[in-house]
Amino acid sequence: MLKTKSKAYWLFLAPALIGLLCVVIVPMLLGLFYSFTDWNGLFFTKSVGFSNYVAAFRDSGFLNAFWFTVKYAIAVIIAVNIIGLGLALLVTQKIKGANALRTIFFMPNLIGGLILGFIWQFIFVRVFAAIGTALHIGALTGWLSNPQTGFWGLVILTIWQMSGYIMLIYIAYLEAIPREIIEAAEIDGTSPWQRFRYITFPMVAPAFTVSLFLTLSNGFKVYDQNLSLTNGGPYLSTQMLSMNIVRTAFTNNKLAYGEAKAIIFFLVVAAISLLQVYFSRKREENLS
Repeated sequence: MLKTKSKAYWLFLAPALIGLLCVVIVPMLLGLFYSFTDWNGLFFTKSVGFSNYVAAFRDSGFLNAFWFTVKYAIAVIIAVNIIGLGLALLVTQKIKGANALRTIFFMPNLIGGLILGFIWQFIFVRVFAAIGTALHIGALTGWLSNPQTGFWGLVILTIWQMSGYIMLIYIAYLEAIPREIIEAAEIDGTSPWQRFRYITFPMVAPAFTVSLFLTLSNGFKVYDQNLSLTNGGPYLSTQMLSMNIVRTAFTNNKLAYGEAKAIIFFLVVAAISLLQVYFSRKREENLS
């Protein structure tokens, strides 16, 4: 019986494993191999060792894109999780139209990244400029032509897109909290802040692990929003790592060099994500 069950298990798992092997593992191993060569997309003539990796760390454009992506990811992680938790706390209260609010808050996540970028480009370029001109507020004009406001434009777009999705994760954990515990705390005369700090927050700690992981990985991998909103401008000042890698490989036709950058990108994101999950788990154990 155990043998039959084991065969059935692997039979059902096989399509997913084959897909993972063909789409993720094999291309990644091939990319790793090509990053040590002079591959141009069709063939390679020689091995170049670590020269592509050395060149990447000497590439000011790559390093600037890396630093910009780190700043963007930090801003997005903090803002999206705070707003997502706030929205979850709001829609889990006994208020009229809570279900409608959940739908409204989640809807931006259903819009594709490219379309979302063009929508917000219109808002920043046309709507903000019109309001700025009417109210004589110079800061609202030329929003995407400035590196600082372009950065915050990308952050605002991502907050609007992801907060509703992260909200659903927090809702799932908030609704799993036994109501009797909250009612007992209310009877004991605790304030809403005390109930949140000592009951709600520790019990939704696993949600923070999941949400931080999702926002962290998404923050580093953004490409389509970056492409449609700013296209890396002005003067590549809002170019993220994904865009830098794509342009290196396909615009400049330096595929081996692009592969080396992609491998560095993968290792950095994987290391940060694993560290985040490790420390989040440790924190969960301390809270429990």
